Amino acid sequence: MQPHLFRSFRRPLLSNTIPTFDLAKQGIETGGADLHWNLSTAPLVETSLQRNEGHLAKDGPLVVETGKHTGRSAKDKFIVRDEETEDTVWWGKVNVPMTPEHFAALKEDFLKEVAKKDTLFVQDLYGGSQPEHRVRVRVINELAWHNLFIRTLLCRPEKDELAGFEPEFTIIDLPTFQADPARHGTRSETVVAVNLSEKLILIGGTAYAGEMKKSVFGILNYKLPAEGIMPMHCSANIGAGGDTAIFFGLSGTGKTTLSADASRTLIGDDEHGWSDTAVFNFEGGCYAKMIRLSEEAEPEIYATTRRFGTVLENVVMDLETRELDFDDASLAENSRGAYPIDFIPNCSEHNLGPVPKNVIMLTADAFGVLPPIARLTPEQAMYHFLSGYTAKVAGTEIGVTEPEATFSTCFGAPFMPRHPSVYGNLLKERIAKGGVKCWLVNTGWTGGKYGVGNRMPIKATRALLNAALDGSLSGAEFRTDPNFGFDVPVSVQGVDDAILDPRGTWDNPEEYDEMAAKLVGLFIENFAEFEKHVDQGVIEAAPTAA
Repeated sequence: MQPHLFRSFRRPLLSNTIPTFDLAKQGIETGGADLHWNLSTAPLVETSLQRNEGHLAKDGPLVVETGKHTGRSAKDKFIVRDEETEDTVWWGKVNVPMTPEHFAALKEDFLKEVAKKDTLFVQDLYGGSQPEHRVRVRVINELAWHNLFIRTLLCRPEKDELAGFEPEFTIIDLPTFQADPARHGTRSETVVAVNLSEKLILIGGTAYAGEMKKSVFGILNYKLPAEGIMPMHCSANIGAGGDTAIFFGLSGTGKTTLSADASRTLIGDDEHGWSDTAVFNFEGGCYAKMIRLSEEAEPEIYATTRRFGTVLENVVMDLETRELDFDDASLAENSRGAYPIDFIPNCSEHNLGPVPKNVIMLTADAFGVLPPIARLTPEQAMYHFLSGYTAKVAGTEIGVTEPEATFSTCFGAPFMPRHPSVYGNLLKERIAKGGVKCWLVNTGWTGGKYGVGNRMPIKATRALLNAALDGSLSGAEFRTDPNFGFDVPVSVQGVDDAILDPRGTWDNPEEYDEMAAKLVGLFIENFAEFEKHVDQGVIEAAPTAA
């Protein structure tokens, strides 16, 4: 053997770019830790493997496990209640207050833990792709794969922007940190604490990486309405004619799947802003559900699971063959894949597009009552946006083991710090200003409630959406739904007419009527808290029992 064949690799660089405004200037002491600043994908993958944080699958993605936390810890999130937030945050079950004193103790203990680490990973990133409306975020991680994840999901600055980068917000993410409920005012050892005055977010006790990205979403949801920008939990894409469509919906309702359409250009799959001039992605990557992923049904997303640079969370892999099994939910129902948005072949070059012509509200109706598509008036759109009816999908949150009916206002209540009326009025103004068409699409159950009926066929959903987006559905014959008052098409080319009438898909129509009456009652009960914040037209858009 020639000697040069045994030449060892050089130690990986600790940094691509260290900004002038470093951690010391933020008052964050790191002791003698190796600081890995703004590393790119390959070094982070290599480091993750060296540290035994994950494995490489057969075709290149990094496969990791998040342990017991396979979804968001919604009940462990807090916002510091102080002069800044007292009258601007919508306090309640979603936005739970933490005292400044408890946060101070938590911060003190977090910084002590940071100072003990021998290795830390730091990324300087943007939340938001439209330059005039983005936020500068610094993320500090103890795990290399977490650093890769957040670098993949947020917008990456150009290299010449990093040297002068000065963060507006900082996230410290320490999965090994254990909160003390007595000292820190938490519910458990897990904590996501947001201090909007100090512009600091502390995440501990969970390895679920989605907490970081949702924290940035929460920042923008608080910041942008004050600038007149509508923040949205939605996916967005653009048709060949330049027509932008946005898809509201909670996790599991089809935002990612339906926006990744080969015939349309993808802006993004989860979080966006709607300004006077554009719909812009908050992120530079996608975070798609992987469970039961099919190459036939979702070829664009499936292809990302065969790419170096994709991070697969809780996807089962054979350690010998490195083959992936997307049908195995033994690690999590909420298995996920994080990948750069340009892994989707038809993504938008600048992560933004024109203001929308169509708004789609996605719901996974566990009661099997709603039709697969309905046309909404602006008042009905406002009503359903504030209602945010859907089903929580198994695994999306800890404790949810099967779909259950829920109302999540603005299709994203867990991420909306301000009162829902703030976002609802912004949406109403945007719809009126642009003459936007609005549709409600049910990707949930047909032929009966959950456990009896079947999930709506994705081919039917795509066909109905295509007809709505290309304008042909507007020329169809419609009937008025007797319970909800919106318009439902009677016949659409390429779709079985029977599926358009949900009552007719039930074996016992009388049972459908009972379930519809129950759902109508839930809508009315839920909307009562919003009635004083909307005009009479929106109140009259409420459903009524047939």
